[in-house]
Amino acid sequence: MSDEWNASAAGNGDDRSWKLLEKTLLAGVQEQRRARRWGIFFKTLTFIYLFGALALFTPSLNLQQGSARSENHTALIEIRGMIMADEAASADNVVSSLRAAFEDAKTKGIVLRINSPGGSPVQSGYIYDEIKRLRAEHPDIKVYAVISDLGASGAYYIASAADQIYADKASLVGSIGVTAATFGFVGVMEKVGVDRRVYTSGEHKAFLDPFQPQKAEETQFWQGVLQTTHQQFIDSVKKGRGDRLKAAEHPELFSGLIWSGEQALELGLVDALGSSSFVAREVIGAKEIVDYTREETPFDRFAKKLGASVAEHLAVWAGFQGPALR
Repeated sequence: MSDEWNASAAGNGDDRSWKLLEKTLLAGVQEQRRARRWGIFFKTLTFIYLFGALALFTPSLNLQQGSARSENHTALIEIRGMIMADEAASADNVVSSLRAAFEDAKTKGIVLRINSPGGSPVQSGYIYDEIKRLRAEHPDIKVYAVISDLGASGAYYIASAADQIYADKASLVGSIGVTAATFGFVGVMEKVGVDRRVYTSGEHKAFLDPFQPQKAEETQFWQGVLQTTHQQFIDSVKKGRGDRLKAAEHPELFSGLIWSGEQALELGLVDALGSSSFVAREVIGAKEIVDYTREETPFDRFAKKLGASVAEHLAVWAGFQGPALR
């Protein structure tokens, strides 16, 4: 009996030891998890702090890069890539740069260095109108557009607001036209055996749906919208270029075709051949070039991507995937 009791006591002692060891191990794991969470927390705080510092200080450096100059200079503003609301060549960015350059008392002339295939007619129109307005307010400061590789469509729209346009002999210039492209998947849907079900309020609300057959009256309507936009483009170019355009002899100027810089000179699309440094040195007479281009900070780029991602996930979470106005 005594031996059985001793064996039982020994077994209970082993169980208690294992339970104590198990609790100790679990406590260690939990402590590691807490330490890991706190580490992530402090790293996140550091990350936010660094980007906050960039947001506070970098924009001020970019916007003031020309203000501390003590000599007369040529102000340079880059128009690169697509001219769209959320791109570097948006109207907000370009107009902010233009205003800063015009307001600097040391600015002797402004060069718009263009390398763009075009983009939004709305964004291009905003920039065109602001150039005209600022030129009227500051008649002593002229604006020169210099096309490097490409100045097409909306980019040429902007250039036509300048006092003069320069290009290289091999630059591509023009493309005065409007385009809107999509695809048609009706045949594919029929072959696959899938029906497209669209529910709308409004007879023509889904007229641009690529999964539905085109209707003649809707195609004609959309063509009218494009023609109206094209005529606005033509009117602005004619107003900006005036008698320098050889439009009477060359009606294809507004057909959407594009020409080399050498050909564009003969057609009156550009005034002369030359680079940005040539214009600054020989035309404006201020060889020192100060860049007023508004650049996005790393924080701006991060915030834009983060904001788009968060908005998308919130929309899915909240169920905002139904009818939309667009």
